[in-house]
Amino acid sequence: MVTSTAGPAGGDVDGVDLGLFGPSSVTWRVQLEPVLWVAGMRALLLQSLHPRVMRATYQNSALFDPKKAWPRFQRTVGFVGTRTFGTRADVETAGARVRRMHATLRGREPDGTVIALDDPENLLWVHNAEIDSYADVARRAGVIDDDEADAYIAESVRAAEVVGLDPARVPASRAALAAYFDRVRPELRLTDEARWGVGGLLTPQPSAPTGIALALSSVAAVSFATLPRWARRMYGLPGLPTTDLGVTVALRALRNATDRLPDIPAPPEIARARQLVREARAAG
Repeated sequence: MVTSTAGPAGGDVDGVDLGLFGPSSVTWRVQLEPVLWVAGMRALLLQSLHPRVMRATYQNSALFDPKKAWPRFQRTVGFVGTRTFGTRADVETAGARVRRMHATLRGREPDGTVIALDDPENLLWVHNAEIDSYADVARRAGVIDDDEADAYIAESVRAAEVVGLDPARVPASRAALAAYFDRVRPELRLTDEARWGVGGLLTPQPSAPTGIALALSSVAAVSFATLPRWARRMYGLPGLPTTDLGVTVALRALRNATDRLPDIPAPPEIARARQLVREARAAG
């Protein structure tokens, strides 16, 4: 259960429950950007480098089954959307469902050691890889600056509570997030499960509509270049500073291009969020 309050970023507006964040939050502004699809794929690639988490995920998730991957991906996107834009009641219902599911899932190491998906260290890795990906891509694409990236990470502690994490253990700044990755990096490596799973991400998904299937594969390819240098090296890719510079330029160009396009059709709560964010920005 989420015990922290939404604070000034959330609450009610004209009697409408805006959930954990709200139109003045950095979170809403970031999550509404189409360029964040790159960040979502980056998160999956980064999460895959944790052997224990990846092994348990691979053994339990349909995400890496080509015939089931698209519906599973849609469910994940739906959960993130509810967590971000849903009412507090909707967030708690979705969070309780995820917590119950995680509590029942177990993986096994090659030696038979049981891996609990809801182990706090495993949940923390998944959360931190996701939030680092969103914050990094949004910052490099020009959506937010360094201070706003810190604010986004701090707001995301509320999202961590939804899946059952103790907020006191969750990084609330870029510096704290960097320190976490420094601590956990010795545990990371590219496993066979990661190779199989990532290989599937780069393959057009037969269960997805044709246009989306091809787009997902292209997004995955770009997302590799957004990974930290040490993560790219684990995947056998160059970890050069020039790659970082090139992909930052590309992200800014992509963001500028998507700004000129009409809004993508979205569920009512996201359409409402778009309008409220625009009104909040117009009001200063």
